This record gives sequence, structure tokens and C-alpha cells, in this order.
Amino acid sequence: MSAVATHVHGVAEIGFALRDGGTCLSRLYQCNPLRVLFPRPAAGEPSLAVLVTTSGGLVAGDRLDVRVSLDAGAVAHVTASAAEKIYRSLGATTFVDQHFRIGAGARLEFLPPETILFDAARLRRTTIVELGPDAGFLGGGIIVFGRRARGEAFTRGLLREVWEVRRDGRVIWGDALHLDDDVAATMADPACFGDAAACASLVLAPPRGDPQALIDGARAVQQCSAATGLRAGATIVAGLLIARWLGPDAWALRCAYADLACHLREAAMGLPPRLPPLWHV
Repeated sequence: MSAVATHVHGVAEIGFALRDGGTCLSRLYQCNPLRVLFPRPAAGEPSLAVLVTTSGGLVAGDRLDVRVSLDAGAVAHVTASAAEKIYRSLGATTFVDQHFRIGAGARLEFLPPETILFDAARLRRTTIVELGPDAGFLGGGIIVFGRRARGEAFTRGLLREVWEVRRDGRVIWGDALHLDDDVAATMADPACFGDAAACASLVLAPPRGDPQALIDGARAVQQCSAATGLRAGATIVAGLLIARWLGPDAWALRCAYADLACHLREAAMGLPPRLPPLWHV
């Protein structure tokens, strides 16, 4: 009797368009184990889409494809219902591909909760952001290395995290993190991760104006979390504001990430300084 493949290929394709002065759903395709929910947003908030992985986590060989497209002028926020868990693998790799296309004058926020890497997990994730003229984007991700409450760290496996931002079809910023095989020494090295429990990156492409006007405020918000032992910094690259965190406490890092996201969505995106209620569950 032949073996039966148990891996899954989840797909979520979401389109938003501007109609009658408001953003509405224009396209939806979903395939297990990905589902998309559309809770009613709070007053002053943009249209909200919530990704749900119904399998409860990803195992070796699983694949997710997420495509989000905003037509000109649309405004939307995409998040996930809970932290994504990447389970231990005996060799096969989990793939996650995320592609965001933001039309002229549109604004997209992509602020999911953290991704938790179990020890020996194998993950390759690629995120591509395509910006039209005067488009705005605020998004990023948090990676948690192991389950520290259970005494587990991420000491072996694979993490390949790639980001690429394009403006008018031209790549303006790219970033790649690659950890492979026995990663314990890299994770412990003070010049690398210094036994950090988590790291995070946040990318802002302001819809208008120079991000240089936002850098001092971003650094001030990050400085407020320095007492928790987090290392953080922010810089400007090719018209983007890039912020990063590294620290020994995943919860403290999550809170610091949320604080800056709230600050930037108000300062740059014209939205209330709060995240959806799912962030606080």
C-alpha cells in the first residue's frame, strides 16, 4: 500500500476595490487550510481581513500562498487570527509565499501576530510588496525562536525569511535571513542573536511625504522599551522606514512592536493609534 501525502496547500486570494467612497471586497478565493474572515471593523478603521489556518499550525511539506490586491484608493488591514506555529520537521520544508499589490493611492496594513518556530522546524517564507504611485504600506512580522516556557529553543532546522519591496515595478529594498542545520551556535553568538527569544521587523512605505520626518518619533517609541532588555533600531532606506527588534522576552518584543505599529499607523497612514482587538486576545 503506497504512502498517502498528508501535507496541505492553503490559498487565500483577497481583492479590495474602492466603490461609492468606501473600500469593499472585490475578490475572494480560499482553499483549506486557509480561510478568510471579515469582522466588522471599529469606527474609523479600514476594511479588515483575518487569515485563519484551520489546521492549527504548519508541518513539514505544508504550503501557504497569500495574495492581497488593492485597487486604486482602497484601504485595508490584513492580519491573522492567532500566532502561526511551525512544527518540528524530519526533513521536509514548509513554504509560505505572500504577495501584496497596492494600487495608486491605496494603503495596506499587514500586521499578523508572531510566527513560532518549534525546534527543528523548517520554514521558507517570501514576502513581496508591489507599490503603485503614492501607495502606502505598513507591515512586518515577529519570529519567536522556540517555546521558551517549555524550555525549548530553536537550535536546529531552517529559517529562510525573504522580503522584497518594489515601487513602480523596480526593486527598492530587499532583505534575507538564512539559518540552516545546526543553528545553536549562531543563535548564541553575541554578534548574531545573543540567545534572543524573538526578533521582528516592521516596514513602512508612507503614502506621501518623506519618511525622514517620521524617524525621530519612531526611535523615541523604541527607546521607551529599552528597559525591557530589547535591542531596537530604525533607519531610512530608499524611501522606506525599516524598524527592527531583538530581545530575550517574546512578549515584551511583541508589545514594543505593537507600540510602534500604532504610532506609525497614526503618523503616516492617518489611522487610529490602535490595533484590531485580535491583537489583544
